[in-house]
Amino acid sequence: MKKNTEIDVNIMPQKKIYPYGGWPSSISASSVIADTISIGQLCLDGPDIYWNEVRPKEKGRSIVCKLGKQKLVEDFSPPNANVRSRVHEYGGGAYIVENGELWFSNGEDGRVWHKSFNGNTFPITSKSKSRYADFVRDSSRGRLIAIAEDHQEIKTKPNNRLVAIRETGDVNILAEGADFYSSPKVSADGRWLSWLSWDHPCMPWDGTSLWLAPIATDGAVGERVLVAGGSKESIFQPEFAPDGTLYFVSDRSGWWNLYRIKAGEIELVLALDAECGVPQWSFGLSTYGFASENVIVISYIVDGLSKLAVFDLSMNSFCPIHSSFVDITGLKVGNGQAIFVGGSLVEPNSIVSYSLKSKKMTTLYRSGENNLSSSDVSRPIPVSIPVGDGEKTNGFFYKPQNALCIGSPDTLPPLIVKCHGGPTGQASAAFNFKIQFWTNRGFAVFDVNYRGSSGFGKSYRNRIRGEWGLVDVEDCVSGAKWLAEKGWVDGERMAISGSSAGGYTTLCALTFENCFAAGASYYGIGDLSALAKETHKFESKYLDSLIGAWPEERALYSLRSPINFTEKLSCPLILFQGLKDKIVPPSQAEDMVAALQKKGIPIAYLSFIEEGHGFRQSKNIIRSIESELDFYGQVFRFRPAGEIASVLIENISGLGGERNC
Repeated sequence: MKKNTEIDVNIMPQKKIYPYGGWPSSISASSVIADTISIGQLCLDGPDIYWNEVRPKEKGRSIVCKLGKQKLVEDFSPPNANVRSRVHEYGGGAYIVENGELWFSNGEDGRVWHKSFNGNTFPITSKSKSRYADFVRDSSRGRLIAIAEDHQEIKTKPNNRLVAIRETGDVNILAEGADFYSSPKVSADGRWLSWLSWDHPCMPWDGTSLWLAPIATDGAVGERVLVAGGSKESIFQPEFAPDGTLYFVSDRSGWWNLYRIKAGEIELVLALDAECGVPQWSFGLSTYGFASENVIVISYIVDGLSKLAVFDLSMNSFCPIHSSFVDITGLKVGNGQAIFVGGSLVEPNSIVSYSLKSKKMTTLYRSGENNLSSSDVSRPIPVSIPVGDGEKTNGFFYKPQNALCIGSPDTLPPLIVKCHGGPTGQASAAFNFKIQFWTNRGFAVFDVNYRGSSGFGKSYRNRIRGEWGLVDVEDCVSGAKWLAEKGWVDGERMAISGSSAGGYTTLCALTFENCFAAGASYYGIGDLSALAKETHKFESKYLDSLIGAWPEERALYSLRSPINFTEKLSCPLILFQGLKDKIVPPSQAEDMVAALQKKGIPIAYLSFIEEGHGFRQSKNIIRSIESELDFYGQVFRFRPAGEIASVLIENISGLGGERNC
């Protein structure tokens, strides 16, 4: 054994010196897309497991898949279907399976379709401008209960309702009047219905109301009762236990913890200094489920990292489940197992089963394969950085990592600061090919969970209220400077990149701070006033909490809008925008481009006619990644070794001019 070990060491290739950022890499932009798909909502139907996945190679089409016999994966939704909902624009909860039958929202026409047990597929709802999501079966009455969003009136905001959909296509309203609805649940005996609602200016992570109502034999809903929640309390995932008790997650303690209604009173079930809920950006989210009347499997987040546990109510026993997964989503429980989408430090997201009997984890399906050697994978280093007045910001730092390359000992790597969307989102520590794409080329990456992110408790999440464009920017800048002071990165070659709300943080950091040498904004926001007037209903009052009431605080909106201070921005910038974006309209990018071009500031702009909010098609994702790489190559004066991006930034000029750093 000793002799073999010596041989292995001797034949290991020695690393060659290349300029940081220009390392040759086996991770191409096309391989990032080829090797991964996006796994969404999970569904358990007896022993059968279903999920939907987005396939960039099929123009971003979303498909329901089934894990068949001998772990063979089969497409379960019809060949031409796009299983996708656009309720709230973000969608989610687009299908349900029961007894081998499928009901789903088709993204191409918005109608609800049914695939029967014999495979026949037909639309249930009529052609209209209505959208549907968050399906649950009311089996005893042969109907679906769902959230409907009516876009019939073009000049007004859509109406959202709780509805029942019969196989005949009849749609009956069960509840209306609130601005938004979600999370309908029917008790096992079919006698009770619960749901969530909320009103502007609340977002669902600010305040929601939990309702409970009886259901008559004919399906009519009786007098509803408000059992928890309000404008200051966020309720997440109501769920009926097998014995009919209503459970839910609430942040009333400062953490999203598990509660129940017992004898008409709210009772704390499980007290943790951890988050057992997540922001409801989309439908169909789940963090716990019942293995039996007394046994709950629950996922929770501590300091931005996911964990899993089994909680036995009868014994008040809380048993953590040890695993390699740091990101756990979509938890479903049934048939003696818990399934979830798990992300580890070294493998792409996978569908995982945990057996409650054997206590074993089994990976059932991977979203892609990591063919990199361990020497090529950069692992996240959790960091907590001082900011503000005795506060901390959090994030994950990734060092450059390549089995064959090393930077010159007298230089430091360039840094890319990544800003997640939301801003009530969260950066994950799970393996991500898009981050490895950069680190494998000699970039360092700082993925920031700035104050305002989820996963760290209610006070941390609310820290951004009224301070958007300030505390998030401060955290990104402070983090970058802290890394430079430690000698981990080159303080003269730091870039910032973000999408949506992260794009706004990027533009603010480049405009109002003197730190970064370049930036990349993906469908970011430059004009808050325009956004307040143009964005979709779900987020149309979001800025009230992030900035201030509109239009009363019009002056504050102007002061926080980068487009009004373009003279302060002097470093190169690249912008990416989908022209079908209903959340951040294309005018946001186009107006920013026009203003910066007028000032003569180096800028590049790539738009994609077929994309909306978030790019779904392979060719567009590849083009954006390659263009961002080539952009940094031009700004930081290196060329990617062994490859040149297929799309050069031809309309960028003045790169030798003054920079912010």
